[in-house]
Formats: sequence, structure tokens, C-alpha cells
Amino acid sequence: MDYHRIAQQIICMEKTDLELRSSLAQSGQLSEGYHKAMERLHNEHAQTLEGIIDTIGYPTIGKVGPAASEAAWLVIQHAIGQPDLMRKCLKLLEQAVQEKQADPKNLAYLTDRIAVLEGSPQLYGTQFDWDESGELRPNRFDDLDRVNRRRASIGLNSLEEQTAVMARRARNENESPPSDLKKRNLEMDEWRKSVGWISA
Repeated sequence: MDYHRIAQQIICMEKTDLELRSSLAQSGQLSEGYHKAMERLHNEHAQTLEGIIDTIGYPTIGKVGPAASEAAWLVIQHAIGQPDLMRKCLKLLEQAVQEKQADPKNLAYLTDRIAVLEGSPQLYGTQFDWDESGELRPNRFDDLDRVNRRRASIGLNSLEEQTAVMARRARNENESPPSDLKKRNLEMDEWRKSVGWISA
């Protein structure tokens, strides 16, 4: 098995993903909803990565190296149109983390991403969105003290510190709240129903 070629393929997907995200952020198109170009790219990458996983299993550090393993996580994290794949990868990532073949922070982010998409409280406070005041805030979580303890256990900063980091990043990347938050949220709910995250 040519793990080096597979690693380069995964890293290339990450690079393409981040370049598109940066372009959309700079043009102010990132906050209005799930951009069609981004959705197409995410689905293409998800399909490619699923084929890789079917061939080699989860792209662990031992198989593809730390950079490509991190890149694989990003592709999975962005595969939001593929609930079955994300849930499958969550189980594979849990096992990889237990075997010290993947970063536990990545598991925290994927756990929270799936929880938010399903409409459940997140455990680590890694997922953020705009609130009605135009501020970037963590999506719903269970309990601040518990969240901060979980974050500390895997080497993440406090949720209060991360909220400040996210606000600075949004300013630096030219991100702004959606022009109509209620409309954007309704559209996202319809989209989540259409792909199977929540029931109609």
C-alpha cells in the first residue's frame, strides 16, 4: 500500500478546502449559510476520503503521518452533508485516540460538530455561531464548569478564552454576522432535515 501517496492526496484535499474557505471569508460569503461551492467540495472530499478509509481504515498517525491524519480529520469535520460517514468516522476516531494514533482534540471537535448538527448540547464547546446580538458565541453546551474540565483534560484553553480567540479570528478573517440570522437559521434547519441530521 502506497501510504505516502495517500497521505499527499489527503493533504491536498485539506489545502483545497482551506483555500476555498479563505476566499469565501474574504468576500464576505461565509456567514450567509452553507455556500454551494463549499458544499460541493465537502461532498467530493467526503466521497474520496470514504474510499480511502474503505481501503486502509482510519488514516491514523502511524499510517499516513501526523499532517495527513490531521488533514483527514478536517475533511471529516467538514463532511456535514454526510451524517452516516461522520458518525462512522467518530467511532473510528475514538478507537484511534484510545490507541494514541490520533489527537484527542480532534475527537472533541468531531463529537461537538455532530452534537450541534443533531441539535444536542456540545460537550467541549468547540462549535461557535453568531447570536442575535451579532456576537460569535459557542453553540449550546451542557454546563460551563463541566465543559471547562473536559477542555482542560485534553489541553484546550477555557471556553471563555476560546470565545475571545474566535471573536479575534472572525475580525481578522473578515467574517461578519449573517444579514438575516433568523432566515439563515431556518434555511440551515431545512438543510439539516434534508440530509438526515434531524427529523422533519
